[in-house]
Amino acid sequence: MLDELLGRMLSEGDDPAVRHVGLGMLLAVAHHRSREAMNDALRPVGIDVRGLSMLFALELYGPSSQRRLIDVTGIDKSTMVRVVDELEEGGLVRRERAPTDRRAYSITMTADGERALARARRVGVEVGDRLFGGYRPDERRQLVDLLRRLAERD
Repeated sequence: MLDELLGRMLSEGDDPAVRHVGLGMLLAVAHHRSREAMNDALRPVGIDVRGLSMLFALELYGPSSQRRLIDVTGIDKSTMVRVVDELEEGGLVRRERAPTDRRAYSITMTADGERALARARRVGVEVGDRLFGGYRPDERRQLVDLLRRLAERD
């Protein structure tokens, strides 16, 4: 049913409002399906996409404040607290008082977190191949370029 509705909305020639809403719905459906596929595959690792983005950020930037992680991952503050709690309960990160600001916390990836990240990378390759393997490299680059431009618009 949704595919039929999207098809009709995206082909409505004279109504740009319908086409724009249809395109937004299509992006939402694609996001939901890809996120669901990745979360399902990551479940045995003990993390989800949000946790994976946190581990990637910690790998790239090292120990970081929750504020910095919010800024670099785009995860909102209340969700960040939950994600850090989940990762800490799983032994994947450690939360400590920041040495320079006793009110703030510094989040550090543990050795178990590093192992989980290595497993998650393999999962990511498998899911990515399943989702995007049917596209030629130039099509993938074009998709990334278009989505990046959309994401960076004000």
